[in-house]
Amino acid sequence: MSKLAEFRALEQQLATQLAELEALKKDDGLKKEMEFEEKLRALMSKYDKSLRDIIAILDPQTKAAKIAKQDVGPRRPRQLKRYKNPKSGEVVETKGGNHKILKAWKEEFGANVVEGWLQ
Repeated sequence: MSKLAEFRALEQQLATQLAELEALKKDDGLKKEMEFEEKLRALMSKYDKSLRDIIAILDPQTKAAKIAKQDVGPRRPRQLKRYKNPKSGEVVETKGGNHKILKAWKEEFGANVVEGWLQ
C-alpha cells in the first residue's frame, strides 16, 4: 500500500471515529452515566470510601468484598539490592531479580555465588 493510500485510509478512519465521538457526546444515556459517576465519586470522597468498600456494602458475597474486610494494605516497596562482581568490579543495583546483567551473572557463576556478592 502506498503512503498516500495509507494516509487516506487513516484519515477516513479518523473521520469515522470523530463522528462516533460526536454522536456519543450528544447521547443522553452517556450524559446521565457521567453525571452519576461524578456524584458517586463525590459521595465516596465525602465519606472516605473506596470502590471496594462500596462493593462490600452492596454485594457482601463477592471476592472484592471479602478482600475489603481484610483491610489489606498496599505492598511495601521492594528494597534496592546492590551486587558487586569481584572479578570485573561491575556494580548492579536492582529492586527485583529480573535484571539482565544479574541474570547473566547467575547463569555464568551460579545463583548461590552471585547472592554472595550482595552488599
